[in-house]
Amino acid sequence: MANSMTLAAATENLLGAYLRDRRARLDPASFGLAPGRRRTPGLRREEVAQRANISATWYTWLEQGRGGAASADVLDRIARALMLTDVEREHLFLLGLGRPPEVRYQAAEGVSPRLQRVLDALSPTPAMIKTHMWDVVAWNDAAAATLTDYAALPPRERNLMRMMFSNSRVRAAQEHWESVARFVVGVFRADTVRAGASAQVAGFVEEMCALSPDFERMWRDNDVRGHGEGLKRIHHPVFGAIEMEMSVFAVDGRPDLSMLVYNPTDPAVLEAIRSLIAAPGS
Repeated sequence: MANSMTLAAATENLLGAYLRDRRARLDPASFGLAPGRRRTPGLRREEVAQRANISATWYTWLEQGRGGAASADVLDRIARALMLTDVEREHLFLLGLGRPPEVRYQAAEGVSPRLQRVLDALSPTPAMIKTHMWDVVAWNDAAAATLTDYAALPPRERNLMRMMFSNSRVRAAQEHWESVARFVVGVFRADTVRAGASAQVAGFVEEMCALSPDFERMWRDNDVRGHGEGLKRIHHPVFGAIEMEMSVFAVDGRPDLSMLVYNPTDPAVLEAIRSLIAAPGS
């Protein structure tokens, strides 16, 4: 019976159990703290509280499941004090507040070899990885053959927004350029805010407005769109008119990235892409 009561209490106070577990995993020596005579591993409660700049009493109450819910600011300070990863920080907020923390902007990095292998495995279905700023950072050979040979472009020019508004070939390939352009501007606006990059995007928007009056006109409309799923129709110089089902996937652990997959609705187009990729010089 005692064990059942202990288990029930731990289940009711998941936040306290998680805090104690993370605290016990920290090495006092790595924080310049003398090992001393410690009855339990890890940092003491008062040491975590000092690092988080909160009272030791309040921190103790959190671990004991007393004193009500902590604020987002307090949880954020505790997350830093406990050296939590982004995933651990999100878990802390879900336990403490029932919701994830607000997004913290992080500059995009390159993709891992494993993620590139995922793209390659999808061929002959075109697929790519883009950042929240719509920079294409990875793609497979099918995307290069069907959409754009991104390797032939300087990294700065591998931006889908710049290409849509300043690349005449990309513009001409769209079946209904005006509606497609409005769609991507609305999704771009939502992407940057969702990524917490609204301040960082200001310079890019200013550049795009100077580059394209069409972009400036659409940006000022303040439309917001969701990416999700849809159909993309383009005119290809080899295949002619192509219709593709577009799907967008989040990349787990990389909130700065999205995977775009374009699946041709006509199976014959897939075979044509496969043949084009296999052709000499392709």
